[in-house]
Amino acid sequence: MNYYDKKPTFGETGSSKIKEHFRKGITVFLIIGACIICYFAFLRFEYISEFVGEILGIVRPIVYGFVVAYLLNPIVKLVERYVKLLLGKVIKNEKWIHKIGRSTGILIAFIVAAALLTALFNMVIPELIRSIGDLFKTLPGQIEEFIDYVSKLQEGDQPINKFLENVLRQGSETLEEWAKTDLLKQTNVLMTSAAVGVINVISGVFDVLVGLIVAVYVLFSKEQFQNQGRKIIYALMPAKRANLTLHIARKSNEIFGGFIIGKIIDSAIIGVLCFIGVSLLKMPYALLVSVIVGVTNVIPFFGPYIGAIPSAILILLADPIKGVYFIIFILLLQQLDGNVIGPMILGDSTGLSAFWVVFAILLGGGLFGIVGMIIGVPTFAMIYYIAKLFVAQRLEEKKLPTTTSSYDGVNYVDDNGKYVEVQNEDATGKVDIVEEKKGE
Repeated sequence: MNYYDKKPTFGETGSSKIKEHFRKGITVFLIIGACIICYFAFLRFEYISEFVGEILGIVRPIVYGFVVAYLLNPIVKLVERYVKLLLGKVIKNEKWIHKIGRSTGILIAFIVAAALLTALFNMVIPELIRSIGDLFKTLPGQIEEFIDYVSKLQEGDQPINKFLENVLRQGSETLEEWAKTDLLKQTNVLMTSAAVGVINVISGVFDVLVGLIVAVYVLFSKEQFQNQGRKIIYALMPAKRANLTLHIARKSNEIFGGFIIGKIIDSAIIGVLCFIGVSLLKMPYALLVSVIVGVTNVIPFFGPYIGAIPSAILILLADPIKGVYFIIFILLLQQLDGNVIGPMILGDSTGLSAFWVVFAILLGGGLFGIVGMIIGVPTFAMIYYIAKLFVAQRLEEKKLPTTTSSYDGVNYVDDNGKYVEVQNEDATGKVDIVEEKKGE
């Protein structure tokens, strides 16, 4: 066997002064190079963003495929598990059982998704178009009727009543003028750009079709992708850091999957319950209002209010009394969602308190709009989890408790780094130190 036929290894074992200085020099060089690259990147940020946009446009079908595969994966896993249990009693070949189970799972997942989309387009979309059309036809008259209703409720000639009437009338005139002038202009602009819109729609449909094909390949080969990812991580990182990275990746999947999929199911249930309730109460725009409430419910915390406010205004303009009933109904529905349906579906998938949920929504919404409001909570939950791991590790290294309740202002850590638990403070301010320790 020739010497060069042996498998080579990268690097050499052992260390030396020259080697250590060389590594330090390389580190300094890389830091300086990174700073220079960042400086020029900021100077050319506009060109870089355009280049990144073009790259994202090219890989958009692949992104669609991964998103579809991620959303359908729970259905695939559920069906595959039951199919394997049934086939295991008949077929002994594990490879065939896996192929049949996986194929059946993917097929049923796509059938379920296609059935839901078909029902959405056949039942919801036409009704939405009709409701929106009726809204534009009847809205000016409803505003006039609402002004007359408010006028009848007014007593006397108080300035605030006159002011309210003038504001409502001016708003009605402005809306009518906008519908006659600006709306027509915008319609003409849309008509002139119809060709571009058709091209974009065709391109979008092509991206979606390619994405569906990519999703099938991803679902068939998901274990291979996972194994390749682990292989690369172990090749590039030390074992301890690689295990930490894989743990964080698994936790991220758990948080994002549990939150996003759970929130979609929760919002669908709320939309259906809203439609049933609004239909039983015989309120106008039942389907339109239910879709608004269900879609906006995907946004945590603020979503119910974002959807309820415009829906309540629409119903108030048509029938003020039913508008009040709708507000009461939505408040009761959101209580049901917040205390029963939401916790039952989502559980404690994020591990965040109410304050950090609001903070994550505001930060994500400010940076990335509606999408940021939706993914802000699971993203911040992941950051919070990593910070929690880091803090716990540092405290364990210092032999200190990791529970938050241990740092209540009464118990303390002395200058030597020892944790001191204090109890039984009397009226004179003296305390009994019941335990002095380095850890919990």
